Amino acid sequence: MPAELSSSAPVARPLTRNDFKTLSLSALGGALEFYDFVIFVFFATVVGKLFFPAEMPEWLRLMQTFGIFAAGYLARPLGGVIMAHFGDLLGRKKMFTLSIFMMAVPTLLMGLLPTYAQIGMAAPMLLLLLRVIQGAAIGGEVPGAWVFVAEHVPARHVGFACGTLTSGLTFGILLGSMMATLINSFYTPAEVLDWAWRVPFLIGGVFGLFSVYLRQWLHETPIFAELQERKALAAELPLKTVLREHRAAVVLSMLLTWMLTAGIVVVILMTPTLLQTQYGFAAATALKANSLAIVCLTFGCIASGLLADRFGAGRTFIVGSLVLAALSWSFYSNLKAHPDWLFPLYALTGLAVGVIGAVPYVMVKAFPPVVRFSGLSFSYNLAYAIFGGLTPMLVTLLLKANPLGPAYYVMALCGLGLAVGLYLFSQRR
Repeated sequence: MPAELSSSAPVARPLTRNDFKTLSLSALGGALEFYDFVIFVFFATVVGKLFFPAEMPEWLRLMQTFGIFAAGYLARPLGGVIMAHFGDLLGRKKMFTLSIFMMAVPTLLMGLLPTYAQIGMAAPMLLLLLRVIQGAAIGGEVPGAWVFVAEHVPARHVGFACGTLTSGLTFGILLGSMMATLINSFYTPAEVLDWAWRVPFLIGGVFGLFSVYLRQWLHETPIFAELQERKALAAELPLKTVLREHRAAVVLSMLLTWMLTAGIVVVILMTPTLLQTQYGFAAATALKANSLAIVCLTFGCIASGLLADRFGAGRTFIVGSLVLAALSWSFYSNLKAHPDWLFPLYALTGLAVGVIGAVPYVMVKAFPPVVRFSGLSFSYNLAYAIFGGLTPMLVTLLLKANPLGPAYYVMALCGLGLAVGLYLFSQRR
């Protein structure tokens, strides 16, 4: 049964200016870190040409480039577990700051790396190493950020805090898309290939280091400070306690993360390509519609967090899952006949994906404070590595059988969200 947050944070008090400062700095840092993590994929074609032999077939070069990108996802669980372990023993703030430093430095170095033409096979090997470090960093950042903001605010505002932080993370994807659009608009393909591709990485690294500085102004969470003062920190390996005593919470968190990957990976990350290949939209049109959907998603995350605070996670997932299922079906099934509906339908669907903003609300309450970071990080990162990695392949297979494959996949996961919502409602949560 989910463990409630410690009562050390007064339940009755309103959000203060210091709370809003904590939320703002955390969301800003999360956005910049997520930008650093995803900017690689927006320049995958250019990176492939520069970091692999020119005589290599284009499809193989692109596959190896995406393989390096995927390595970041594979490194997430291990990095997340290690950072969460020390987060439960040494403090949330230290790991929260370390994660963004581990993201910023590799991003900056990527912008400075010599190419294959300059140093041969050492170039892709160094790129892979930097990508693995990025993956370890993001594995600690997302769970750490949710725990950090949740333990700073009063219990009745945990949903708003987690939703706001999640909106910041999704905004980082939008920043990456906008940066890629700007670079490709202001520079010729030859200039991008020559040197301009480095600019987004260098900017991301510099702003990431600036975020490290900003996080020095944040304070340790009151809940962890209380555990430290009472000498009530984990007496054994935190993950061991999680796996022995909180298996139900792990399963619940992994199921919700699966639903989260359906919304992010399918509706946000895969759909721009699907709009071009399956529905015949121009690349520029698809990216503009995607940007609008991401903006709506950021607001949807905050709204879901507020609804979870007001009505409980159960009701939020019941209604949110039904709405997302209906809008996903409407979006993918109507575009062929009504291409002029692209922008409003994608915007509404992006807003509905915002139901994922309530996911961390459930997860932070599912584990007791003493092992919260480890429990949330293990569940989230393991599920994301499995389901996030399998989703593109599953959706591609569904597409071969039916052009509405993406809609069926999202609707199936909405069914899972509905089931979890009914369970939570039965538990009055």
